[in-house]
Amino acid sequence: MTTTTAAVLGAGSWGTAFAKVLADAGADVTIWARREQVAAAIREYGTNPDYLPAVRLPERVTATSDAGKAIAGADLVVLAVPSQTLRGNLANWAAFLEPDATLVSLMKGIELGTTKRMSEVVVETAGVPADRVAVVSGPNLAAEIAAEQPAATVVACIDMARATVVQRAVTTSYFRPYTNEDVLGCELGGAVKNVIALAYGIATAMRLGDNTKATLITRGLAETARLGVALGADPLTFAGLAGLGDLVATCSSPLSRNRTFGEHLGRGETLEEAQAATRQTAEGVKSCLAIRDLARTHNVDMPITEQVEKVCHEGVDPRKALIALMSRETKAE
Repeated sequence: MTTTTAAVLGAGSWGTAFAKVLADAGADVTIWARREQVAAAIREYGTNPDYLPAVRLPERVTATSDAGKAIAGADLVVLAVPSQTLRGNLANWAAFLEPDATLVSLMKGIELGTTKRMSEVVVETAGVPADRVAVVSGPNLAAEIAAEQPAATVVACIDMARATVVQRAVTTSYFRPYTNEDVLGCELGGAVKNVIALAYGIATAMRLGDNTKATLITRGLAETARLGVALGADPLTFAGLAGLGDLVATCSSPLSRNRTFGEHLGRGETLEEAQAATRQTAEGVKSCLAIRDLARTHNVDMPITEQVEKVCHEGVDPRKALIALMSRETKAE
């Protein structure tokens, strides 16, 4: 049996943790890091000093700041950069891709301006057919997985044979992947849950109770599913790992960037102050604009997303946003 060769493009928390999963499952992995000092630290010390510094990476993991070197010969090319930077980065990387390499998206966002999902950006920018793109989504907090705490995920691809190849490449004693054909639903669940987690963080900072939080998760899931069905997703996807599972983990965990960012907003900080305090990408902050636009285009009502966008980008006080949500016209569930 031949060894899988993988490139992980992006040396953030999730990219680093996913590289560890791949190596633990038997792959040879090269991480591409934007900064050479990060790549050098991974090569020399087996740790990523900026993200997950306490985690020892397997010997099968190496790193480089040369994307061409990382991609050359890779069967799996894992994309783990901030979603709004994907198009620009991939345009530079596409020429290095092997003819039948599988592109695996770890990104959870909707592109600003185009309202495209990440797999759509990959297809368009890399010039590859959609059946070569797989998406990984689920309750996957990087620090917990790097610590080998048991977790499950979804590998979605319209080509089930390819989804199964990726599934095998990331199956370990602590990481259990399931396959799914609903790429659209999995990606949408992953993107919208970040926005709902911002709302959950705001509610947490306002010291609101479990009734409020349960309401946000449940109604957040309802608006995610409404948009998904309007776009052609399988509604059952939203009851699974890439829907409810990811939403619960991202809302409830203090490890969640989006929830943490929301807490800063809920304490009355501006977007800039929250950004300075967290120093990490909270995908929901930008994606809420694109998701709102997508919902309006398809005439889908997404009240939580609308209010999060207003808090983030229009300076609306979170308390006023809450009043606006609660004073909406009553209706059947």
